[in-house]
Amino acid sequence: MQDRAFFISLLFAAFCLAGGQAHAKKMYRWVDENGKTFLSDQVPPEQVQHRREELSEKGRVVQITEKAKTREQIELDRRLEALKKQQESLIARQKANDKVLLSTFRNLRDMQDTLKKKMHAIDGRIGFLRGNKHQAEVELENHLQRAAHLERSGEKIPAPLTRDIDKAKAQVKAVQAEIDNQETKKKQEKAVFEADIERYKFLTHSDTEAPQALSGKTAEMKAAVELGLYLCNSASQCAKAWESAHQFVRRFSTTPTDIDNDKLLMTAEPAADSDLSLSVSKVDMGNHQQQLFLDIRCRQSSLGRELCAGDKVRDIRTSFRTYIENAVTDAKAD
Repeated sequence: MQDRAFFISLLFAAFCLAGGQAHAKKMYRWVDENGKTFLSDQVPPEQVQHRREELSEKGRVVQITEKAKTREQIELDRRLEALKKQQESLIARQKANDKVLLSTFRNLRDMQDTLKKKMHAIDGRIGFLRGNKHQAEVELENHLQRAAHLERSGEKIPAPLTRDIDKAKAQVKAVQAEIDNQETKKKQEKAVFEADIERYKFLTHSDTEAPQALSGKTAEMKAAVELGLYLCNSASQCAKAWESAHQFVRRFSTTPTDIDNDKLLMTAEPAADSDLSLSVSKVDMGNHQQQLFLDIRCRQSSLGRELCAGDKVRDIRTSFRTYIENAVTDAKAD
């Protein structure tokens, strides 16, 4: 190795002497894919993809040009940038929601009372609609009885009565649809509010940190779960997490593996409306930490977009962090 370095130094000196100080040119040094070292004042087009060093007249490195990125690396950078923006957006939104939650309600009882009032208001609306439905049903029954009486008497049912029957049926159907809508609204608002109550409990029941300070950390944690992120803190932990990520992708992806290297695992693009294509990217976060990002893609069609926006994909994404954590924990236990 020392002989090789000495030889390169002599070669560089020879270049400098040949060129003369008056015609000092930029010198470049690079190593190709076969490990062969080159030293020249020009970089051939077929060699520009390699990492190269620009050398001063004294042979010192003054500038480094990193090697050209591969298709996989470009794809990785693109996905990581998109995921980082999505993560930042989720964290910012969660922090804003936490701030509103903590400033709106004085205590847990205040939240519970508010929920009761909301449910009572919706129940009142549903009760009112049921009363309207009953009236429409009574009116419909009267029209039907009148029509039946006319038929038994051998008389023809007049057109106005037929229209009244159709109108009453439509009214009953419309009111029932609104009742169903209010019932759904009640369930949804109750679920959202109960989630806010649990969030409020989490933010305010801490013996070591103020709610506002805790909010920032938990917002990041919640965003990590929603996005499908996992942070590892050691080389061994990251190795196990990366291995588990492969198992996770094989389990849930419906398309074959397309890219598999030490930074990106990605399956082929979805071909059918029911296909799920998964990818996991690994990025260095500094301080010996690495983060795994899960990305899920569906076919670019109406059914594909519906699939990606549905519960199935959301459940897969939110289960990623727990899946990796359990695998890493089991590995420690062994």
